Amino acid sequence: MNSLNLAKAALRKKVKDVIKQITIEERQKQSKKVFEKLRSLPLFQKSKRVSIYLSTEDEIDTTQILKYMFDTKKEVFVPTYKGGEMKMVKLLSIEDYEKLPLTKWNIKQPKFNESRENPLENGGLDLVVVPGVAFTASGKRLGHGMGYYDKYLKSCLEKQQTKPHLIGIAFNEQLRDDVPTSEYDVPMDLVLTEK
Repeated sequence: MNSLNLAKAALRKKVKDVIKQITIEERQKQSKKVFEKLRSLPLFQKSKRVSIYLSTEDEIDTTQILKYMFDTKKEVFVPTYKGGEMKMVKLLSIEDYEKLPLTKWNIKQPKFNESRENPLENGGLDLVVVPGVAFTASGKRLGHGMGYYDKYLKSCLEKQQTKPHLIGIAFNEQLRDDVPTSEYDVPMDLVLTEK
């Protein structure tokens, strides 16, 4: 393992340990504030086709954002994974979300081979809400180490004529002064935390 990967692994462990210390009430409070900030962004309001991750308990809760997106008639796309590949597929409604099966990581996810609309095949995405382990205010991002989002965002940039807006959302505790990155790490346009 090279020094960059060691630095990334060390920061991942450090931040994950910090996140475990955040109380459920504090996570809910921060998630609500991040939702309010995202909702009030003009570029989020204007975006029609939005991709959002389905959160675990160690991430900003995206359920409220998801409900709001359906209420405001946005087209919603969520990740599905298989092997080393991730793609976004369309969710039709909050009922569709509630019926999704759980993965072994306890995350709701559409089945990979299910027939669902893929945004890169018909018009692309306006905005992608991106998870991460750590971020900087300037948009550097440290992911979970599998490279799913970086690979996906690269293919978005290749297949779409207009670059989607990339917004990272995180707990205050995930914001760092610096994050180790390489040329493969796609930077965010904006990072939202409660503060």
